[in-house]
Amino acid sequence: MNSCWVKNAIKEIDADFRRSADTHLIRLSIVDFPGISLYLKDESTHPTGSLKHRLARSLFLYGLCNGWIKQDTPIIESSSGSTAISEAYFARLLGLPFIAVMPACTAPRKIQQIEFYGGKCHFVENSSQIYAASEQLAKELKGHYMDQFTYAERATDWRGNNNIADSIYRQMTLEPYPVPRYLVMSAGTGGTSATLGRYIRYQGHQTELVVVDPENSVFYDCYQQGNKDIVAQCSSRIEGIGRPRVEPSFIPGVIDRMMRVPDAASVATVHWLETMLGRKVGGSTGTNVWGALLLAEEMREKGEKGSIVTLICDSGERYQHTYFNPHWVAENLGDLSPFREKLANLR
Repeated sequence: MNSCWVKNAIKEIDADFRRSADTHLIRLSIVDFPGISLYLKDESTHPTGSLKHRLARSLFLYGLCNGWIKQDTPIIESSSGSTAISEAYFARLLGLPFIAVMPACTAPRKIQQIEFYGGKCHFVENSSQIYAASEQLAKELKGHYMDQFTYAERATDWRGNNNIADSIYRQMTLEPYPVPRYLVMSAGTGGTSATLGRYIRYQGHQTELVVVDPENSVFYDCYQQGNKDIVAQCSSRIEGIGRPRVEPSFIPGVIDRMMRVPDAASVATVHWLETMLGRKVGGSTGTNVWGALLLAEEMREKGEKGSIVTLICDSGERYQHTYFNPHWVAENLGDLSPFREKLANLR
């Protein structure tokens, strides 16, 4: 009976995937970077509005095929929002109860979306408490702790078709510089950067993977020092990326270079992108694009030509109370004007 349910559950997830088209690749035209093309892969167009839709699908399939998820199994996840929204969607698709364990400061819009898909939220005071709380809930409810931070890098088939890296390279085929000089990605679990870096090496592409990291995150320090035991005392202000501990899915060996991005630069870039795209994007996208712009400057100074690809991770509609609220920005990030001025001068 249960094996029949698992078979049907996998079929439901595959059918949902077939109903979804690939995400768009948007080219930004910036006159100041002649011969350098900047592309944004728009992951906000997934059914649940973010890059994490891919991860949630992979994690559910991984749990089902490993025998961890059965009929009526409660699903518990540690998440600051976007992964939980996507997992709540798939849990509803399969008729499973879902609980997201998250910091109390999570954006209200994300909480609303989790509840829209039938999920429940369990709040803790800070992000360092989410792991233990998730494990305890799973134990009490006899559920499955999805644990995106451990399984993100192994749940996705980085060699196969239809992963995000394969999609990027297929979409770039007819562009002036089809093999990107750089792929730029921020790290939350580290799963996407692991997929990108492994795929680059597997295919033998002459592309460098650059991972950008916000303030109050330990990933950059881990990469520089080779120390996976580093712990931060506070949480990242850029939701969805940056972690207070080095997550198991963060694989430094697949990364060619890391850059630290000031939070004020990330949010200033979010506001600038609204003028370029005509819509709002999230803070992690600002981190990605600021890093991509710095790399474009380096290429211009060296006289290099080529392409840079990064991601729109989610929509900015989820952050009306934070990154698009002047009072929140002033209180939490201070003056954005040095970064805004630099961006305003770009043509």
